[in-house]
This record gives sequence, structure tokens and C-alpha cells, in this order.
Amino acid sequence: QKYGYTHLSAGDLLRDERKRPGSQYGELIENYIKEGEIVPVEITISLLKRAMDQTMAANSQKNKFLIDGFPRNEDNLQGWNKTMDGKADVSFVLFFDCDNEICIGRCLERGKSSGRSDDNRESLEKRIHTYLQSTKPIIDLYERMGKVRKVDASKSVDEVFEKVVQIFDKEG
Repeated sequence: QKYGYTHLSAGDLLRDERKRPGSQYGELIENYIKEGEIVPVEITISLLKRAMDQTMAANSQKNKFLIDGFPRNEDNLQGWNKTMDGKADVSFVLFFDCDNEICIGRCLERGKSSGRSDDNRESLEKRIHTYLQSTKPIIDLYERMGKVRKVDASKSVDEVFEKVVQIFDKEG
């Protein structure tokens, strides 16, 4: 908020769409999430674009977005480039780097109260496998472009937040 960004979580948008009565994608999204797999790009981008359009329609000054959890694979990246070419520029990628076991532990703890169907060890291990196979190469690509800002996310919440503030102070 301090920097004028609107936060959009790809995962939250997908989970909300899954719960929306009458959604044509609800069951499909649920199956992908439960299996720790990546939802087809057309669905995710349509939800992101709709949220961006709605935000800018309500306030034209709100044209900076922090998109959380996207792109997750090559298909996502190609879909983004095709759909958003000339409409949105990626300034930088904020990469929270954290050990797999720490991530699993945190998600299992979150699972005690989140109600998320993917907060269990089996789904989390599938998600890590998917991350290593599909998402890490995208981060590596952005890193070669000089667009990755890395944060050691194994630290405390306050330390991680302090590093994020430093990055946003620099990047605007």
C-alpha cells in the first residue's frame, strides 16, 4: 500500500473462483490445487486480468500491481506475454528464497487453521516438485534478465519484511 501497488494473489483469485457459485472452473481448479499442479494459464490470466481491469476501472491511478504467485511455469509466462504484451511491464520479480523443509513446516502450521485443501504434507511435497521442475526455471530466466530481487525468507517475519521494504524503497 505504501508504494501504491495493488496486491493480487493468483492463488487467492483461483481459490475464490473455485468457491464462487456457478463457476464454470470451480471443480477443475479444485482438482489442480489438490494435486499440487498448476492451473491452466487461460484461467489464471483471465482472473488476473479481470481483477486488474476492475481495479483500474474503479481508480485509474491504481495501475501498479504486485502479482503474487505468477508466473509459475513456461506456459504461464508465454500466456502472460501473449495476453499482456504492451499492456503491462514486469519491473522486477520478488523472490522469497526458503528451504523446502521450512516451507513445509510453515504450511503445515498454517494448515491447522487455513482450511486449505493443499496444506498437507503430500500436496506440499507435490508442490515443491512442481516448483523445482516448472517455476525455478522461470525465476532463473528473470534472474538472467536482471529482474530478480531475492529475499532470504528463512528469517523471521520482521527481518523478511525489513528486506522487502529496502527493495521497494529502491525500486519504487
